Amino acid sequence: MDLDFSNLGTPETIIMAAVGLALMFFGYRIKKIAFFLIWFILGYNLVGLLMPTINQIAPEAVKTELYQILLPIAGGLLLALLGFSIEKLCVGGICFALVMVITVRYFGAEMQTLAIGGIIGIVAAGAAVMMMKPATIIATAVAGAYALTLAILVLFPDINKEIYYFPILGGLALIGSVFQFLTTKRVS
Repeated sequence: MDLDFSNLGTPETIIMAAVGLALMFFGYRIKKIAFFLIWFILGYNLVGLLMPTINQIAPEAVKTELYQILLPIAGGLLLALLGFSIEKLCVGGICFALVMVITVRYFGAEMQTLAIGGIIGIVAAGAAVMMMKPATIIATAVAGAYALTLAILVLFPDINKEIYYFPILGGLALIGSVFQFLTTKRVS
């Protein structure tokens, strides 16, 4: 399990924690902003995962620290602008992308693992589109919990990541989902 978060600095971690809290507790109420933030986090993380490959392909183009910082931000902004525009595609895409990010980051990028993650992601995306409000609540709570879990593990490096990652993620996602379901009963 690859749980290396050393590329996150303290300011990024604090911002990620704040965004995570907002998504976790108010994701459905701030749907459009939440979609933008979720897609930004996904794009940032995906480009971060691709940085070693980008460094191998074009080492001269990305050799400065500025490019190492700006490329993940640019990837996040590109996906965020896409996700901001189309709600159903956004919810389905969030579910699929969350499944794939978690699959790659924590279970590896072997072909069988990716295929299983892709199938689970497609099922999750299809279910999400059929049930928009619950799916939006759960997707925003999980995305917020993911961002907050990353921040917790970076800010408290003594926590054993291999043991506590999934319990923290699951607990935070459950708390966020329950909070949102209870506070959005009359919101459509």
